[in-house]
Amino acid sequence: MMAENRLYFTELLGLRVFDVQRRLLGRVKDAAIVPLIDPVRVDRYLLGAGYSWLTVRHDQVRSISLDGIFLRDEHLTPYHSDEYMLRIARDLMDQQIIDVHGRKVVRVTDLTFEVKKEHSYDVLWMLDVDIGLRSIIRRLLEGALPPKWIRRLSHPIPQRSIRWEFCNIVESDPQRRLRLNISNTLLEKMHPADLADIVEELSPEDREAIFETIDSEVAAEALSEVDPEIQTSILESLEADKAADIVEEMSPDEAADILAEMDEDASKEILNEMETEPKSEVRELMEFEENTAGGLMNTEYVALHTDATVADALEAIRGNEELLETLNTVFLIDAEEKLRGAVPIARLFIALPTTRLMKLAADPLISAPVDERRNRVTELFDKYNLLALPVVDEHGHLSGVITADDIISVLRRR
Repeated sequence: MMAENRLYFTELLGLRVFDVQRRLLGRVKDAAIVPLIDPVRVDRYLLGAGYSWLTVRHDQVRSISLDGIFLRDEHLTPYHSDEYMLRIARDLMDQQIIDVHGRKVVRVTDLTFEVKKEHSYDVLWMLDVDIGLRSIIRRLLEGALPPKWIRRLSHPIPQRSIRWEFCNIVESDPQRRLRLNISNTLLEKMHPADLADIVEELSPEDREAIFETIDSEVAAEALSEVDPEIQTSILESLEADKAADIVEEMSPDEAADILAEMDEDASKEILNEMETEPKSEVRELMEFEENTAGGLMNTEYVALHTDATVADALEAIRGNEELLETLNTVFLIDAEEKLRGAVPIARLFIALPTTRLMKLAADPLISAPVDERRNRVTELFDKYNLLALPVVDEHGHLSGVITADDIISVLRRR
C-alpha cells in the first residue's frame, strides 16, 4: 500500500508494466485522460515497447503501485493519437497555469493522483496540480533515486498544489494551457491554506486584485497563512479602508504582528480606519516587544469570575463561537481581575452544571509575566505540555493568552 494512496506523475513515468503472467511488457511513457468521458480518471497508459507504443486502457489494469502496473487483460492495441485525448507529459507538464483573465500564474511541475478501487481493480484519479518546491525536487531526482527514497527526502518540504477541480484546459489555446478556473465564489470556498498557496505564486498586482474583491473574513484567514513578507506587501497595496476591514477579521495578535512589520505611515493609516474596539486591542499588543510573552499573546479568551459554575462556563463558550477552533481553557479571575485559575474545557463535560469552576481548576496554575522572554515561554509549553498559557501584568491581572499554535508558529519561523 502506497503512502496515503497517492502516486505522482514523476513516479508513474517509467513504471514497469507486467502482463497476467507477471512478464515485463515495457515501461510507461505517458498517460492520458479523455475529458469527454471522464475529466478526472486516467483513461489510458501509453506503453513504450521497442519502436512501437501500445495503449493500456484503465479497465485492463488490475493493480497500480510503486512496484509496477499489473494487468488483468493483456490484449493491447497500438497507440493512435486522439484529438480528444489529453496527454499528461505532452499537454500538461511544464505548462503555464493562467487565471480567468489570461494572466500567467504558475507552472505545472508534477501531478498527484489518488489510487482508487473501481470494480475490484485500481484506477488513478487526478487529484492535484503540484506547483511547489517538493514537486521540483521530485523532478530533479526522477530516475536518480528510487521513488520511495525521493518521498522520504522531500517529505519535510510542505506540499503546494492546486486542486484539479479548479483547473480546465483552454481548448482554443494553441498551447493547450491550463486555466485556473476560479471565480471569487470558488476562491472563498477554498481552504485558506490552499488559497494562500495560490496567492504566494501571483504577481503583486494579481494579489491585490484578489484581496480587493473577496470577502474580508476569507481574506483574513488566507492572509494568516501567507508568508510574512508577502502579508505586509498585500496590505500596503490595498486601500486603507479595505485593509482595515481585513485586519479587523484577524485575531488581535496576528493583526499586531503584521502591522508592526509594515511601513509606519501605512500602519497608522490602517489603524485609523479600524473600529474602536479591535483598534485598541491591536494597539495595546503592538506596544509589547516581539520576543516577549506580551508580543506572543492573544487577547481573545474566555474568563469568568471565581464564583462561576460549569453551567456559566458552557453558556460563555456558546457566546464565543468564533473562538471554538482554538479555545481549550477557561480562565478564572477575581473581583480585581487577577488571575486565580485555569480550567481545561474537557473537565466541564464530566462535571455537574452546578459545580464551581474553582473545584475543577488545574493545579498548579502556570502563567507568565508579559515581559517573559520567548525562549522561556517555549520552555514552559514543553515542560508542562501546555495547550494554553495565561499572561499576566505586573499586578497579576490577566492580560492575554498564548496558545499552542502561537508556539508552533514561532518554532516554524526558527
